Amino acid sequence: MAFKNSNTTTEKEVVQKEGSMKENRDINPIPRLFGTSGIRGKVGEKINTQLALDVGKAVSSYLNGKGNVVVGYDPRTSNKMLENALCAGLMEGGCNVQYLGMVPTPVVGFAASRLNASAGVMITASHNPSPDNGIKLWNTDGMAYSTEQELEIERIIHEKDYLEKNWDELGKKEEVKDLISDYIQELLRLVDIRPGLKVVVDCGSGAASYLSPIILRKTGCEVLSLNSQPDGFFPGRKPEPNRANLKDLMKTVQLTGADLGIAHDGDADRMVAVDDAGEMADFDKLLALISHRAGGIVITTVDASMCIDESLESIGGSVVRTKVGDVHVAHEIVKQKASFGGEPSGTWLHPEFCMCPDGILSALKVVEMVSDQGPLSELLASVPEYPTMREKLPCPNEKKDKVMESVESELEACFNDSSNVNNIDGIRITFEDGSWVLVRPSGTEPYIRITLEGRNNARAEEIRKISTEFIEKLLIS
Repeated sequence: MAFKNSNTTTEKEVVQKEGSMKENRDINPIPRLFGTSGIRGKVGEKINTQLALDVGKAVSSYLNGKGNVVVGYDPRTSNKMLENALCAGLMEGGCNVQYLGMVPTPVVGFAASRLNASAGVMITASHNPSPDNGIKLWNTDGMAYSTEQELEIERIIHEKDYLEKNWDELGKKEEVKDLISDYIQELLRLVDIRPGLKVVVDCGSGAASYLSPIILRKTGCEVLSLNSQPDGFFPGRKPEPNRANLKDLMKTVQLTGADLGIAHDGDADRMVAVDDAGEMADFDKLLALISHRAGGIVITTVDASMCIDESLESIGGSVVRTKVGDVHVAHEIVKQKASFGGEPSGTWLHPEFCMCPDGILSALKVVEMVSDQGPLSELLASVPEYPTMREKLPCPNEKKDKVMESVESELEACFNDSSNVNNIDGIRITFEDGSWVLVRPSGTEPYIRITLEGRNNARAEEIRKISTEFIEKLLIS
């Protein structure tokens, strides 16, 4: 028998209790655990076994102690420690654990969907450095937990509102076998790649270290692999696949005459490409090319380039923008019945497969495009490039709301050619020539961030000057 409270509660008492809880939350706000993409932090500080145990107990309570939960982790040194604690919490609340072991994040999403699990949990800090780890939660369709779901998990933990099970109703734990072969076959079914392409893949010693090179070879590619041994110290390069960390990949592509290079982050929910000239592909341009191939409605974030809009408009497609974060992209894909969605960071979602970001499938899609259309350097050169500027202005956290209220009500009036204002995530003003500016408060630092893109350098500088001066006046007032 499951129980939380043995007392009988009347309807009047429920109303009184809810009112009291609201008052308590107003006085003592529930601490946020989740960021833009799951829970992350330094092991031994924010991330520890107590947190993992609490998250496991909260998830099982949220699920009413029913069903199976798939659990996987990336190669970080704290993975087993956190996995054991989290699974204990899940089983204490009555949920069964389907144990995947070390797998990329997209495999957790795939497993949740394929196995019809009640939820999926990935223990990972994605592209964060070695000392960090984290937890990300997935629904049965492979979609990340929504903000509302994350808030409920935080509430359960804060209030210790855990479901308790008797000794004879505790969950069980079993290892899942043969799922990886199903995952590989499903991916290969989705692409048609001409054999013989030479691809260099840098897995960064992350969770895709075994899997990504194998899948690429199965498509008929000649594969050279870098940093393809799982290692939580990430000895070959840091897990974030940026230009500074991918110098070896860029050189290897150039020296070996490869057709392209592919890099993953620590858990392989992201993909970065290097073209045949050894240059790292521009995120927005690559997203524009893949969006063009997808066609129809494409979802991207408020900070993505106008070159994506132009790429879709040329074939009668359209772009819908949403908040930064893959969970927001995923939910908008479902809402709009979109063909594809992605962030300029290299986090892409392919709804024909799964609602979890999948860096391995994204890599296959880029290789397929090169197979069909020719050298990646030429394809990237065909996409227009517009000057982009970024500013960050120091702003105390307690002033952010007031500043953003003024930005929303007054910034548009500083320009005479605005055509659209989007306030879904900060304030994005789009102008008649397609140029735009986005003003957002940083979620992690005491700054107001300004991102903008102009039709030309002069236009970009004009937008930057007007926007920066406007916000600076607010900050000194």
